[in-house]
Amino acid sequence: VAGLAVFNRKMSVIHFFLKENGRCITRLENMGFRVGQGLIERFTKDTARFKDELDVMKFICKDFWTSVFKKQIDNLRTNHQGIYVLQDNKFRLLTQMSAGKQYLEHAPRYLAFTCGMVRGGLSNLGVKSIVTAEVSVMPACKVKFGFLQKLK
Repeated sequence: VAGLAVFNRKMSVIHFFLKENGRCITRLENMGFRVGQGLIERFTKDTARFKDELDVMKFICKDFWTSVFKKQIDNLRTNHQGIYVLQDNKFRLLTQMSAGKQYLEHAPRYLAFTCGMVRGGLSNLGVKSIVTAEVSVMPACKVKFGFLQKLK
């Protein structure tokens, strides 16, 4: 619950940055990274160490995503070479925006914080990764993970 309060405060900061300066994507991603590290620390304090990448991804999809966004991921796909694609068909941060195409170009800005949050969480689980997101139809989003190193 405390993690969600932090998350909600950070979301108001995101809205400030997006209104003030659209070039603050890196700052948002870095803020998300730090929040993700803290959330994972709290969520996994009583959890056994993960055995492999798939266990990590199951945790991210079920527990982490559910705790932060109040719903599970709709779809998880992998190429079995360290690339995972998570799909959320009603991404919570985009549902308040119109489904029209006029906001489609601004939608990725709202995903910078989320990408950073997931990357920070994975980092605290011992996984270096690249996390990107794309929006082709509102309010759905796809979050792509590329693992740069195997879980030890």
